[in-house]
Parts: sequence; C-alpha cells; structure tokens
Amino acid sequence: MVFKKMLGAFGVGGPSVDTVLSNPNTRPGLTLGGQVNLVGGSHDVQIDQITVGLVTRVEMQGAGEEYDAFVEFHRVGVAGGLLLREGQHLSLPFQLVMPWETPVTSLYGQQLHGMTMGLRTEVAIRGAVDKGDLDPVYVHPLPVQERILEAFGRLGFQFKGADLERGHIYGLHQSLPFYQEIEYFAGPQYAQGVNEVELTFVTNEHGVDVVLEFDKRGGLFSGGHDSYGRYQVAHADADRVDWTAQVDGWVRQALDQYRSLHAGHGYGQPTPGYGTPGGYPPPPPPPGYGQPTYGAPGYGHPGGHYKEEYHHERRGSGMGGVAAGLVGGAALGFAGGMIAEEVFDSFGDDEEGGDEG
Repeated sequence: MVFKKMLGAFGVGGPSVDTVLSNPNTRPGLTLGGQVNLVGGSHDVQIDQITVGLVTRVEMQGAGEEYDAFVEFHRVGVAGGLLLREGQHLSLPFQLVMPWETPVTSLYGQQLHGMTMGLRTEVAIRGAVDKGDLDPVYVHPLPVQERILEAFGRLGFQFKGADLERGHIYGLHQSLPFYQEIEYFAGPQYAQGVNEVELTFVTNEHGVDVVLEFDKRGGLFSGGHDSYGRYQVAHADADRVDWTAQVDGWVRQALDQYRSLHAGHGYGQPTPGYGTPGGYPPPPPPPGYGQPTYGAPGYGHPGGHYKEEYHHERRGSGMGGVAAGLVGGAALGFAGGMIAEEVFDSFGDDEEGGDEG
C-alpha cells in the first residue's frame, strides 16, 4: 500500500512525498528497507531533514484515566541539506533496523486484533515539519516466538487480544518504553486454576525472555491474585524443543507453586522444597540460554512490583481476535478478526489528530 501526499505544511505548490517499502513484512531484528520519493513543487525548496520512524499505539494512564497514544519508538535519518528544485524527482533509499523488542503485529498473514504499526515519513523545510507518508508495517514473530504461540493454541488457549502497555518489567532490560501483552483465555484443562494468561516477549539478539502473567480472580487464590513466571529461551532452540510440552510445564508449574503457597503456607510465603530434592522440581529449561526464574522479588510476591504499570480491568476484545490466514489457525487459538487494511486505515485517521508520546 502506497500513500502519496502533498506536503500541506509548506503551502500551495509545495513538494509531495511518496514512501515505498521494499517489503512491509518484517521481523524483530531484521531490516526494513525502502525509498522516499520526492517531487518538487512550483518553486525550489531547501530541505533541512527527512526522517522515517516507527509509530504504534500504546495504552497510557494519566489523570486517573486510560487513553491510547501514538508513540514513535524508533527513527532514522534519510537525508538532509538538500535543494529540491521545481518539478525535480528525487529517490532517497533508506534502511531501518527493527529493534529486537518490536512487538508482533501479524500472525498467519493477518493482523493481531489490537495491534497497529506504521512507518511515518517526516520532511522538515525551513523549520516547518510535515508528517508526509504513513505506511503500514507488518511485524511477524521470530521462529521461537511463533513456536510458543502455536503451543498455546495446541493447549486449548483461545486468543483474546493484544495491546501495548507503557512501562517496564521488573528485572529485565528493556530498550523500548512499553511492552506487549498477548492475552489468552485459559485452556479447558487449566480453567479451574486460571482464568486468563498474558504472554509477553522481551527479545534480544541472543534469545527471548518469556513472561507469563496468570490471572486468577477468586477461587484458587483467596480474593484473586495475579501470579508470574519468567523463562529464557534461545533463538537456536526454535526447532529443538517440544514447545507444547514446554509451555504446558510452565503453566502447570506456576499453578502447582501457587497452589502450595495458598494451601500450606499462605499467599506470599516461600514453599520449602520447591525446586529442590523432595519438592516439585521445575522442568529443565531449553539448553544454551540461561535458566528459568522462580520466586525472584517481584515474580509472584506481593512485595515486588513485577510490571511497572497501572493495573486495570482489561477492555476485552472477544474470542475472535485474529483472522487466521492459514488453514489450522483456528485450531491454534486464533479465529475471526479484523482485516489488516481496515485496522490501518483507522490507525492512520486517528494518528492525524491523536496524541503522540
């Protein structure tokens, strides 16, 4: 999809911009390439700077209310100090490396419900800045992320929705000011212990920290509590691990740990023997990248703040959050959803008048 836009900030007869991506489909850590095409207007103009930046929608909290803001989280310069003559055509190539923590927006060829991302082109002339183009970008999961998402579907978890939350996760290094939550309704075999699961990937060049937040409102935990688990996996292990068994182990491990805390010692007290001989041992992590984290401050303990966010009631987006683009998508927990172009059209309209972070 290509958008050609006159640069209205520079008056009648000003230049126009047309940004073309070589391929709008990408993954974290890969390069997004394209070119910015400029056409001169009715008079010569001196261009101070041309930049492209990634823009997405982030859920914010302020003044006692929630709102969505459009945040530009990564940008690169394309060119500067150019004289664009009357009627002249210029094509300026660029390469933008996607941050490793870039959230996933697409799966099975379709847009994740709740996720939008675009590449915005800005042109600065004589101190005036025009946003120019806004083109959709589709971020697909890395292989190990995709295997984990598939495992949740095979275990009966049903996709609810995805969003970006402003804040940081306790104990993890983050380069971006937000993190993604991919939300599921619990599979039938876990439904008595957990209502929903929120999955977060914090990725770097070596692997992925997988963060799970289990929502238990009443029942197993008196009054209802959220509990957490964090696990490290390597990119190289994408095709070496039985991910269905691994994810099942993560979920059951968290449920068993907190069931023991509640039944035997009270919520928030350590369980003697957990993870040691004589206690319930956690499953071994995938080889080659770190160790799973259990019971660290902030991980399931009331004294620590696991996610530096404002906790709130989720605006549920329903069971059918994703339009599955491949046969079998529904069986993996993804069914129904929104058409990608419609999502982006709404995003682009809002962006023109929305708040920016």
